[in-house]
This record gives sequence, structure tokens and C-alpha cells, in this order.
Amino acid sequence: MIVRALVFGCMTLGVALIVLMLQATSNTAFFARYTTWLYGVGFALTAGLLALIGFQIYRLAQKMRHRVFGAKLTLRLMLVLALMAVIPGTLVYAISVQFIQRSIDAWFDVPVDKAMDSALKLGKGALEASLAELTRKAREAAYAISEGSAPDAAALREVRERFAFDEAILFSADGKVAVQLPGATRAIPDTPTLAEIREALQKGPVKSAEAISDRTLLLRVVVPVAAKSAFDVPQALQVISPAPSVLAADMQVVDAGVREFQQLGLQRQGLKQLFALTLTLAMVLTLFSALSLSFLLSERLSAPLSALAESTRAIARGDFTKLNPVTSKDEFGVLTQSFNTMTRQLAEASEAVAKKQGELEQSKAYLESILGNLTSGVVTLDADLHVRTLNTTARAMLGADAGLLARRLPEWGEVHAPLAALAAGLAQETMTPRERPWQRQVQIDAGPGKPPRTLLIRGTQLPAPIAPGHVLVLDDISDLIQAQRNAAWGEVARRLAHEIKNPLTPIQLSAERLERKLSDKLDFADRDILARATGTIVAQVGSLKAMVDDFSLYSHSARERVHAPVDLNALLREVLVLYESTGALWRCHLQDDLPPVWADASNLRQVIHNLVRNALDACAAVKEPVIVLTTTVHEGQVRLTVADNGA
Repeated sequence: MIVRALVFGCMTLGVALIVLMLQATSNTAFFARYTTWLYGVGFALTAGLLALIGFQIYRLAQKMRHRVFGAKLTLRLMLVLALMAVIPGTLVYAISVQFIQRSIDAWFDVPVDKAMDSALKLGKGALEASLAELTRKAREAAYAISEGSAPDAAALREVRERFAFDEAILFSADGKVAVQLPGATRAIPDTPTLAEIREALQKGPVKSAEAISDRTLLLRVVVPVAAKSAFDVPQALQVISPAPSVLAADMQVVDAGVREFQQLGLQRQGLKQLFALTLTLAMVLTLFSALSLSFLLSERLSAPLSALAESTRAIARGDFTKLNPVTSKDEFGVLTQSFNTMTRQLAEASEAVAKKQGELEQSKAYLESILGNLTSGVVTLDADLHVRTLNTTARAMLGADAGLLARRLPEWGEVHAPLAALAAGLAQETMTPRERPWQRQVQIDAGPGKPPRTLLIRGTQLPAPIAPGHVLVLDDISDLIQAQRNAAWGEVARRLAHEIKNPLTPIQLSAERLERKLSDKLDFADRDILARATGTIVAQVGSLKAMVDDFSLYSHSARERVHAPVDLNALLREVLVLYESTGALWRCHLQDDLPPVWADASNLRQVIHNLVRNALDACAAVKEPVIVLTTTVHEGQVRLTVADNGA
């Protein structure tokens, strides 16, 4: 605000000073009186304007150094307006200075002074002629007074009326009024002087022209009046008559013109300097006005732009609350209004995106939780067979850590050598064009001292519009295969036991019957032989029965049972995963707070398999088989119920 006030004050003072300088060039008295003051103020104002320009340029340099927004715009406007002001201004300034210098020199080079002298001489000649005519009349009037009886008022009135004098007065030799008409006033006070009276008495008539006003010129003549005797006191007659009005006006104009021209001649160099200073001040004022205008325009232009830039930076930081007030209805106002509308729309869009992002994060976390808790391993591949996701179960099954992520499927062998053959086979399966899902059963090395693990791998191709790639689902079926093998051995043992036991009983009964029937009919020796034979047969049949019983329990007694707390619900879920593709409708009613049971997990798993398979066998002829599994706590014990809608 202070700088703006100084700028306005300097501009106002500069305009006023230029007006005063122009007035001084046309008023010689004013010029002569205030020349030094005008020079001083002009130089001081010029220096002040230059200092303000320098200060504004310094402020602009500081803004440029600190990279203040709008500084470059101010610089460009300043350069453009300065060039627009300086280039034509300098040209006009140079031409004007030269023109004024030569014009002033031309004014004084023309023989105006000679013309003025000639005009002055002509005027003086005409004035001298009028004075000579008035002198002639005054002498005749003095002669008439001297020839009269006595120089009194009547004689004085007579000569005044006769010669048409405006004033006629007789003076004594000592300068006192001797005779004056009654009621008359002296047109020119304090005249004639004693010296003029003495000169007129001694030397002859005294002539003069007296200017009463700008257009009134009186001709005055003092002549001696001859004395009648030697004893009379000498007297002088003063007569006054107006000069012709045209002559008086011309004499005044010529005289004033001569004086002013002489003064201008004396002030010739000062006029040159004053004109040069006026032009310099006008040019500096123009340049300063252009620069000040550039600063003011740049501030007005950069203020809304700076506000928009600040809002843009706020939006870049994610702050959509910064709205700029609309202070005008011009293009900047429309731009600000549009920017505020865009900011509101961005804020709404950002809120919607944040909401969707939160929902996506929740969905992603939910999906990751599901994948992390699946008993099956899940591996997703992109179109180039790079691993995108790998859940915990898959890592445990493959025996590899997170090093497989972002690696291509054929490169798994480089991360974990036992996976080389598996990766090659899976790569071949995924690269083969298919319309339906595929599955493959493979064995992988589980590590030193551990039996190999059997994996069932199923794969499908993702649709291209969503996310082109592949999904692999890995299931560890090692326990299932072992359970199936054990079940097969159990079935073989059961059938063998059944087939063997069936003839043993008749054999034993037949041998015992033969002994009862024939023992009474044989002698002692034969009866003893029969008893030993039948005993042998019965004993061997018993041995065979024991052997069959042992054989039926062979699959269960082949390993050492390990009892431990078992989560029956988790074991049920693990077994049911293997029967998802059977087509039956599985309904599980599992009690949440089910306590663990003390059992051999392997044998209990086999029991569950047998129950489930029995249910499936019972539902073989049912179109829509339904199998219901229920776990409850009954009288301190855990109860498992398997029900079906089969035969």
C-alpha cells in the first residue's frame, strides 16, 4: 500500500510539474521567477521516479530468486510495456528535443529584433510628430498668455479651449502652481518637476509621453511664458493632450513585445534546458507509468492464478476443501467457478474411490483370509505363467517359501530343485489349449527320510476379459490313497476270512460228528486213532480260524497307534473335501464348542471314510442323495452321526 501511494503521489506531482513547466515556457515572468525551483523539483522528481523504478525491479528480482508465483508474468508484462513505452517514447523524445532546440535557435536567428527596432522607431517618430505639434500649440498658447493683460484663470481657460488641451497650468519658477482652473485636477500628479521647469525656462520646451494605463498615453509639454517686464517673475506653461488611441495601443504592444523578446533572448539557454527537462520528465513518467501498470496488472492477473495454483497443489496433496472465492464476473471469475466445480467433483470422486478402495481392501483381505485357511493349495498365474498369488497351504505342499512369487512356472526348479519335473509338467499342461479344466496326479519328494507325497493338481484357465491367466488347485491326497489302500486290504481280509471261515465250521462239525458216530463201533486202537485224527482236525481248524482273525486285523495292527487330542470337526472338514465332486448334497451340523477327542487320528479318519462311503453306497440308486453329518456332546461324550436318504 505504501508503494502504491508513493507511485500515485509521484505520478500526480509529475503531471502537475509538467503543467507548470509548460506554463513557464509561455510566461516569461513566471519562468524568470521560478526557474531554479522548477529545475530542482524536476530533477528531484526524476530521481525519485528512477529510484521507485529501481525499487520495483529489485522487488521483482527478489521474487524471481524466491520463485514467487507470478514473477515471470510480471517480468514479461514489464518488458512488453517498457518496450512499448521506451521505443516510441525514445524516438519521439529525440525528435522533440532536436525540434525544440532548432526551433528556439530559429526563433532568435530570425531578424525579429531589427523589425522590433524599426517598429519602435516608427512609433517613436509618430509620437515625436505629435509632441512637436503639441509643442507648437503650447508655444502659441504661451505667446497668447504673455501678450494678454494678465496671466489669470480667464486667459488660461481661453487658451485651453482654443487649442483643445486636456490640461493647462501655469507654474512659477520655484515649481509652485501660479494659475490653475477652478475644479480641475492634475492628470499626471507630481509633474512637472522643478528640474523640468528650470530646463524649460533656460533651454526651451520639455516634451514627454506618459502612460496612464495599458491603452492611455498622454503627451506633456512644458514651455516658458515670456515676462512683460524685467520685474515680472518668469513662468512656465504645462499643457497635456492625449495621444491618438491607435498610436498609444501600438506603442504599448511594440514596447511590451520588445521587452519580452529581449527577456526571451536572455533566457534562451534556460528555455532549452526547461523544454529538455520537461520532455525528459514526461518520458520518465511515461516509462514509470508503464512499469507501474505492468506491476499492477501482473498482481491483478497473478492473484487469481496464484490462488488456483495453490488450490492445485492442495488437490495434489489430496486436500479438496480449498475453494477460491469468485470476486469477478470476467473470464477469471468463470475459470475460478469452473475450478471450484471441478474440485467438488474431484472430492466426490475421491470419496467414492476411497469407499470403493476400502471395500476392495476388505474383499481382498477376506479373500486372502479364505485362501490362507483353505486346506487346498491355490496358485494363480498370469498369461506369461508368472506366479501372482501363492497361499500358505500351497507353499507347505510344494516345500518352498515365498521365493516362487513373481517367478515363471518353468523357473521353479531354480528356486527349489525337487520342483523342476513338476514345474515342467505343469507348464506343459497350462500351455496346452483346453476348453475344460484339467487335473493331474503327481508325486513330489517330501524331504530326507520322509515318504513321497501325492498331490492332485487341478487347473483351469481364467477368462481373458477379466484377468488372463491360470488357476492351480493343489490337494494332498497322500492320506486318502493310504486310507484307500488300507480299506482295500481290509476288504480283502474280510472276504478271505469270510470265504475261509465258511468251510472251516462244517469241517469241524463233520469231524466232531464222525468221532461221536464211530467211537462206539471201533476197537480201542481204532478209537484212539479216530480221536487223535478228529482232534487234529479240530485243532487245525481252530488254528485256521485264529489265523483268519489275525489276517482281518492285519491292516490295523501293522502300525503303531498314536493317541492324541483330535478336533473332530476339523477332521470331518478335511475328509469331506475329498468328496466334494461326488454330486451328493452334504449338510454339516457341527457344534461350535465341541471338545477334542482322545483318539488315533489315522484310525478315526478311516472310520469317517468308511461311514461316508457306506452312506454313498446306500445312496447309489437315489437321484438326489443327501448326507447329513452331525456332531454333538451327549452325556460328556462326543457323538458323530452320519445319516443319508439312501436304501
